[in-house]
Amino acid sequence: MHLPDLEVAKKREKKENKYITLNEDIKKVFTNKKYFLRTYGCQMNVHDSEAIRSYLERLGLVNTSNIEEANVIVLNTCAIRENARDKVIGFLGKCHYLKKNRNDVKIVIAGCMSEQPDFVSLIKEKYSFVDIIIGTHNLYDLPKLLVQEFSKLEIEVYSESDEVLEGMQYERDSKYTAWINIMYGCDKFCTYCIVPYTRGRERSRKKEDILKEVMELKNKGYKEVTLLGQNVNAYGRDIGEKFSDLLESVAKTGIERIRFVTSHPWNFTDEMIDVIAKYKNIMPYIHLPIQSGSNEILRRMNRRYTKEEYIELFNKIKTKIPNATITTDIIVGFPNETREDFEETLDVVKTCEFDGAYTFIFSPREGTPASRMEDKVTLEEKEQRLYELNELVNYYANKSNQKLLNKEVEVLVLGKSEKDNAKVYGYTDTMKLVNIEGVNVKDTIGKIIKVKIKDAKSFSLDGEVVL
Repeated sequence: MHLPDLEVAKKREKKENKYITLNEDIKKVFTNKKYFLRTYGCQMNVHDSEAIRSYLERLGLVNTSNIEEANVIVLNTCAIRENARDKVIGFLGKCHYLKKNRNDVKIVIAGCMSEQPDFVSLIKEKYSFVDIIIGTHNLYDLPKLLVQEFSKLEIEVYSESDEVLEGMQYERDSKYTAWINIMYGCDKFCTYCIVPYTRGRERSRKKEDILKEVMELKNKGYKEVTLLGQNVNAYGRDIGEKFSDLLESVAKTGIERIRFVTSHPWNFTDEMIDVIAKYKNIMPYIHLPIQSGSNEILRRMNRRYTKEEYIELFNKIKTKIPNATITTDIIVGFPNETREDFEETLDVVKTCEFDGAYTFIFSPREGTPASRMEDKVTLEEKEQRLYELNELVNYYANKSNQKLLNKEVEVLVLGKSEKDNAKVYGYTDTMKLVNIEGVNVKDTIGKIIKVKIKDAKSFSLDGEVVL
């Protein structure tokens, strides 16, 4: 079994400019071989999977959605939630069955879980049929490890050392929208969060490299880019740059749509708000996690702001960008959260009337301070609070969508609707999902079109093309 070098997570050494050379013998190793890739977790994991797919296809492997015909099975994992870990462990049972019945199958575990020593130990002890465990910091080694698994041949990977990963190639999921990593890691150390331990400390890419990537995507016909970071608006603090300046420079490239995720309220500056308000191609959609409305819980979470400071920031954004939609993240049942604490969270939701929220029951992650905190709140209480919270969030999400009834909005059409082949779907500038019908609607895929909203639900809109 190939295992990740867990010391990399401490040293944070990165590689730059990967050049993989394939000779004819290596190409023959992967002739007629297929791969199956499953992704768990956040946008960062999705983007990592685009890199993994590029590596695999450069070797000659062909993508398949049928796991039973795959020669390489890759699980790109997430360490944020307990249920993600449970899903991976559960899926390994099916992988084991395939492995026992075929000797040409290799199992790879990648992603954040691979950076956790306890998870690696579990795999070694109970799931030894796994062939490769590779972390977030050395994905570029995957082709080399696969060549070694399938043959005695060696593959050359030339690289230069640097603080961040450059020169990556991606097999992107879409021809119209693209993720762009602008930084890696996080320095906030929220007490419930495993990210600083699996993704490392904050490291920013050079501004010129980011702008080059944006221009390459624009020239290929991409309509939208999303700037990615675990704490995206902390970009540049390690290299003397500011996120507001980068955002303005990206806007000046002229690409039609720009988004960014995920923002930390503590780093959301007035300069950022001014830039978003100034440029029409920066979408008025902001994901701004609050996590809790209780100042005591926020303090124990190490979130570095109060409920009052968050609401002040929220109102400032709404004042300067009146058409902005704001969504959030909320955790219920943090260790020893009282009913009064939870009522404070409900109060924030009522005050802000969020357009949507990702809500979770607290999930202790081994190695974080919160996992060692005493907790007397029962699971039944936590589940009841989550239900109450979701009812309130859904009410305001529906209220927000109802405001768009009979209005015309611009939508970037991304593909055919899964539920109705006669419709297509896309997103407004404010990140509202719209299912669209109309004459020759399939010809609109990849285009930004005007749509009149005919029906509004809590989580989506229905509309028709404006001719």
